[in-house]
Parts: sequence; structure tokens; C-alpha cells
Amino acid sequence: MKYAFLIPMAVAAMAANSYAQTPVYRCAGNVYTNDAGEARAKGCKTLEGGNVTVVQGTRVNTSATVKVSTAPQAAAGPGQRVDADEQRARDSDARGILEAELKKAEARQAELVKEYNNGEPEKMGPEHRNYQKYLDRVAELKANIARNESDIAGIKRELGRVSK
Repeated sequence: MKYAFLIPMAVAAMAANSYAQTPVYRCAGNVYTNDAGEARAKGCKTLEGGNVTVVQGTRVNTSATVKVSTAPQAAAGPGQRVDADEQRARDSDARGILEAELKKAEARQAELVKEYNNGEPEKMGPEHRNYQKYLDRVAELKANIARNESDIAGIKRELGRVSK
């Protein structure tokens, strides 16, 4: 009686194991099924070894009706020309966005340099007792400054391209 609770568990494990052993069939392309009748009808082959995970995706809309925009420039695709006024407006918007990003990056750089304090930032909280934490923070600050400098250089390059 001591092990009576193991019998239902063993039966459940055998049932789950037999359920997991149903054959999986691969049909044309990447179509998989575990229905033997469907597999025979489509001429599918049994898949041996390995596990198969099938994730259902969304279906592509194949309806014959296609909505077409009547705006001549709004539907401009790749390879189509855009008139000069619209291109100037796009360039102006791009320049404004890049200038705003440059200002944010420069402000962030000023904060980082001030916090870095020539390699000797003020110790915070537990860094007084654990010097390694302080060294790690100093190294992280230095890496952030270098990364931010490269970001600023990249934004300036893009501004040079847009201005031309």
C-alpha cells in the first residue's frame, strides 16, 4: 500500500508517452500533419527522429480587390521620382530630426563627462565598501562616453550628407 500512489502516475506516464509517439508526416513543402488518413491521401512521408514544432501564422489576404490610392505622390514606390518640392520638404524634415538627435546626444555627452569627472567620479552608496563596484562603474562610464562620441560623429556625418 505504501507505493499505491505510483500506479496512477505510471499509467498516466504511459498514456502520455504513447500519445507523444504518434507519427508525424511531412507533406509537400513545409506542411506537417499527424493525421494518417490525410497523410496517405496527400502522399506524405513519415518524419523520423527530432521534434517538430509548428506555429500557425496569419493567412495572406488573396482577395482580388486591391485598393489603389489616388494621391499621385503618396503612392510613390521604389524607383519612382518625387518632385523637387517634396524632396526638399523631406530633406528639411530629416535635417530637423538629425539636429534634434545631435542636441540630445551632445547634452547626454556633457552629463557623462561631468559624471566621469576625469576618471574619478564620486563614490555612491555601496561603492565605499566595495571598490570593484566603483571600478566597474568607472569603466562603464568610460565606455558610454566612447559610444556616445561615436554616435555624435555618426549624426554629424549624416547631417553632412543631408546638407549636400
